[in-house]
Amino acid sequence: MRKGSEYLAAIADEREVYVDGERVRDVVEHPAFAPIARTTSELYDIAADPASGMTAYAREIDGPANLVYSIPQSREQVVLRRKAIETWARHTHGWVGRSPDHVGSFLAGFAAHPEAFRSETHDFSANVTAYYERLLRDSLYVSYAIVPPHGSRIPGAHAERDDLIQVGVVEERDDGIVVRGAQMLATGAAVADEIFVSCIKPLTPEDRDFALGFVVPVAAPGLKLYCRRPYAPAATSHYDYPLSSRYDESDALVVFADVFVPWERVFVYRDVDGVHRQFFATGAHILGNSQAQIRFAAKLRFLAGIARKVAQTTRADLTPGAQEKLGELAAIVSLVESAVLAAEYGAEPDDAGMWRPQPRSLYGAMAMQAELYPRVLGILRDLTGGGALQLPSSVAELRNPVTRPDIDRYVQSPGVPAEERVKLFKLAWDAVGSEFGGRHHQYEMFYAGAPQVVKGYAYRNFGYGEPLAEVEAFLASYGVDDAW
Repeated sequence: MRKGSEYLAAIADEREVYVDGERVRDVVEHPAFAPIARTTSELYDIAADPASGMTAYAREIDGPANLVYSIPQSREQVVLRRKAIETWARHTHGWVGRSPDHVGSFLAGFAAHPEAFRSETHDFSANVTAYYERLLRDSLYVSYAIVPPHGSRIPGAHAERDDLIQVGVVEERDDGIVVRGAQMLATGAAVADEIFVSCIKPLTPEDRDFALGFVVPVAAPGLKLYCRRPYAPAATSHYDYPLSSRYDESDALVVFADVFVPWERVFVYRDVDGVHRQFFATGAHILGNSQAQIRFAAKLRFLAGIARKVAQTTRADLTPGAQEKLGELAAIVSLVESAVLAAEYGAEPDDAGMWRPQPRSLYGAMAMQAELYPRVLGILRDLTGGGALQLPSSVAELRNPVTRPDIDRYVQSPGVPAEERVKLFKLAWDAVGSEFGGRHHQYEMFYAGAPQVVKGYAYRNFGYGEPLAEVEAFLASYGVDDAW
């Protein structure tokens, strides 16, 4: 199993990452990326520890592999996969949204259905299978960029510029293809091994040049990452910013300046139907999003824990109003947890023998994510009140013998010393009010796309046939001429 040190050594390469107009020479050491790189290395060390229970025999490579990448072949394996994903999610408390198990789950779905990558013109099924075996063998961290830049979505945008905005094919060669353009939103790409590039947005028959699926090393020549402003460097200490200083994933625009992709790394090529098949016919979308909901449940539990601790510290939990808020929070967390378990309980094997979590429960929870997360934050804000604002500017005021007595006297709760109260409220603020917290608010609201997209998944997978038939049968059972 891959160790954390091996992962860190692998990403200390020549990747072209830009922050504040300057190229980052080493993401392992740069203050913007070192914290999340260390956190990711911890995940690999956890998985490599036999006591974690995250390792199991993988028939695809006839050897051990991380369960988070597995193709579940039974109900028992569905449960084991969920527990492995939970192990990583609990370590990050759900704050790392695109850990290696996310895209790894998509790739497992791909490999379970290699036939989906065969078309009339190309057969890339062997590529998908071979890459999945490498994923298992090397425990790769694969990010993805599957959303086109906003500018490319304007009708005629490419024609007006006579150039590619969304990543597309500019040249086909005997040994591979050359791609140009850009794609977003590559969360974690700066510290990943490779990037899977495709398009989740529906494409038209005229979009064949953009109908691609391929994997490319982050350090590929011509590939550039433009990262949003990092939050970790501004975190003055773990005490002041306990989340920002550990879990700040980078989100990046990926620019392809004529990047060469060998044929063996291509999964879909100029095939609009193939782009859709890879996500939905294979079950990859279900596996990937089951990982996401397991992670989301862990995050909600952690936020609920913060809220309960705040109410306990301020003794607000003795009041009916606070108990009502904590009850609502408990209900929200329980609903998401129940949806995860219901999807697991309702899992069924598909025609390839891969057990898919029940889509009805999975997409039902996912459809409400954009509404549930802001409500959870709202409850936590209510419970913290002004206490999250009236805090010492930094831990330095607790270290300074001149200022410490005032902090100890005036910023404390009965039975809770100032140092502990300030630490708790700093955590709460990092979750709801810091730049890091604001990014997570936006992230969870648009995790699966616009509301019509994610609720469309719930609509299509609910199974309206049965309740519709029940209502129609009831309506047919009486009429205007029926007597009482």
